[in-house]
Amino acid sequence: MANTITLKAARVNAQLTLSDVRAETGVSVQTLSSWENYKTFPTAMQLRMLCKLYGRRMDDIFIPDTLAKSKQEG
Repeated sequence: MANTITLKAARVNAQLTLSDVRAETGVSVQTLSSWENYKTFPTAMQLRMLCKLYGRRMDDIFIPDTLAKSKQEG
């Protein structure tokens, strides 16, 4: 997990603003901010889209364990 980074860090490292990402993805700035602050989470398809835009692999992005656990249980 030493090489993982947050969604926000991936976006910043790609030199993109929330508005840039909104323009590329059609996802609202509020939703993107919510994802970056772990209030809500992108779907696998949305995460794949972000990774492509940010130039990262999905394995590089940190997703809290609580999300993984809740998806497995439900």
